Amino acid sequence: MTTQPAVDAQGLVKRFGAVTALAGVDLRVPAGEVLALVGPNGAGKTTAVRILATLLPPDGGHARITGLDVVRQAPAVRRVIGLSGQYAAVDAYLTGRENLTMIGRLSGLRRSAARRRAGDLLELFGLGAAADRQSRTYSGGTRRRLDVAASLVARPAVLFLDEPTTGLDPRGRLDLWRLIGELAAQGTTVLFSTQYLTEADRYADRVVLLDRGLVLAAGTPAQLKAAVGGDRLELRPRPGDDARPLAAAMAGLGPAPPSVDPGAGLVVVPVADGPDVLPEVAARLAAAGLRIAGLTLRRPSLDDVFLDLTGAPVAPYPADAGSAS
Repeated sequence: MTTQPAVDAQGLVKRFGAVTALAGVDLRVPAGEVLALVGPNGAGKTTAVRILATLLPPDGGHARITGLDVVRQAPAVRRVIGLSGQYAAVDAYLTGRENLTMIGRLSGLRRSAARRRAGDLLELFGLGAAADRQSRTYSGGTRRRLDVAASLVARPAVLFLDEPTTGLDPRGRLDLWRLIGELAAQGTTVLFSTQYLTEADRYADRVVLLDRGLVLAAGTPAQLKAAVGGDRLELRPRPGDDARPLAAAMAGLGPAPPSVDPGAGLVVVPVADGPDVLPEVAARLAAAGLRIAGLTLRRPSLDDVFLDLTGAPVAPYPADAGSAS
């Protein structure tokens, strides 16, 4: 007997005038799984989340959430999902406690139950000290935590998080992912979108890479990285030096040509021989009369997968994110 998936979308298409945001996207998420929808701005991530959360009708294809059709059974779908969008949707003139209590009442909880649930979530998200202040006085990160807490008031079976760590500091990101892990362990299905491949690699059971409305690849982080194969040699030019001669000197060193990552200031070379390739690197640098500021040999990352598929990097992870690992 096949278990019904928590999210089952087939052939989703969405157009905005001449722009095709989704061009036939398939998504299947088993209950209790954490799925990351990853891609650059404009990839179609938010459009997909909005369709699955019944906020936007598809122009083609269909989707079901716990067996419920997102178009024909939209009110029933809304009763089993939680959603936190890219921007906090809490009422600025209500306190944190009042926001959560109101959402509890709108979700059908009795007044006393709504207050208890609000108190539990305020404690869980570390919002106790700010609970009785108007949310317009909150920092961006604190308001973001309140918004995510609001999406959990009704204990949803499926939770959609669109760019959930936007505005959070390293500690806030770490706390949020800990909570998401606990929810998944209790059976909640989580689908989150992000530009940060490092985030998806750390916290998702499976990853779907989107670009220009198409699914480029899907699988566990390990499966996707294994498909790229080999190690990555990163060469950092000296400050002010042009990276292109360095890339030219490394041509033919590995199974694929070198690439220049202008954002990171690196020349990246796929290599098959691991550390054994280093003497050849030194010889090539000497022959070309080139010097470098640094060299790193590492295993492939999801950034390498995306770069391999598209020829372009996704957004870098925030510089302070290392504190949250």
